[in-house]
Amino acid sequence: MTESREPQTVMATITGQRLDQCLADQVEEWTRSRLKRSITEGHVQVNGQIQTKPGFKLKEGDTLLLTPPEPQLMEATPQDIPIRVIYEDSHVIVLNKAPGMVVHPAPGHPDGTMVNALLHHCDDLSGVGGVLRPGIVHRLDKETSGVIVAAKNDHAHKFLTDQLADRTMTRMYLAMVMGSRLEGGGSFDTFYGRAPNDRFRYTSKLRDGKRATTHWEVLYRGAICSLVRVKLETGRTHQIRVHFSDNGHPIVGDPLYGKSLKGFDTSRNPKEGRAISSQKRQALHALVLEFVHPATQERMRFFADVPTDMGRAAQAAFGDDVWAEIKEEFGQSTASS
Repeated sequence: MTESREPQTVMATITGQRLDQCLADQVEEWTRSRLKRSITEGHVQVNGQIQTKPGFKLKEGDTLLLTPPEPQLMEATPQDIPIRVIYEDSHVIVLNKAPGMVVHPAPGHPDGTMVNALLHHCDDLSGVGGVLRPGIVHRLDKETSGVIVAAKNDHAHKFLTDQLADRTMTRMYLAMVMGSRLEGGGSFDTFYGRAPNDRFRYTSKLRDGKRATTHWEVLYRGAICSLVRVKLETGRTHQIRVHFSDNGHPIVGDPLYGKSLKGFDTSRNPKEGRAISSQKRQALHALVLEFVHPATQERMRFFADVPTDMGRAAQAAFGDDVWAEIKEEFGQSTASS
């Protein structure tokens, strides 16, 4: 199914309902984010008048007209960049993203991204998501490695983004965090947003804002750091990194939210200390992704092996068998290409 390019008329049925919610309920083939963007860009009329506020309150019987904008030309260009494909069919492609790879073009990263690589690899990538984000369902930070999915058609994109919004898509991460005395498990449930004095950083130490929820469990403890399993309930920018840093256990190697080894007793395990010092990016890896397939309705599970740098650091901290044990416990997948 492709996204309709024809104007669509919708009738409001609930007094007081938000404009964006009314459209989301009745225009099923569009994502919520695309509908909001269409409203703010002036492509929606209410009773013949352009309305640019997604939160505009409707009255029962109001007539809404959604006029899709003309499709934009693709601005991202295909590039022959190596990618690790975990699974691929005519609807989705699942990758193990390497650390250092940006997901989509942006200021400062016009090319060399996962999108550029996908455009070269696929001839059927969805155009939904914006001209620089074709097919992108979710993202990982540049230096975060691991499993990520992209959609190949409009229906798959909408189906997967709805699972993200409904929190039925499971995202499990592994993180090496500083400190060995954190509790065995728990949840961070906070307000979340940009740091008041630094627009490049985020913080969970706010009195209001959007909610952010991170669940975690300690799997291994070293002398200086711990290996934790993390499950995201929400997916705010830098969420895992910020939640652990704000609670005194920054992710090993995190250049923005991390801390040096100063204040940690490295004499108990010099090998572990050297390994942590050598970790030049945040030791954060998207280990498992689960979602319902948009065509078959089968729930699928995908596992991504950790990259060499984080693998070596974790073995120095937790023992040579750590990754074999992790793979045995979490490595089962329900599909392979």
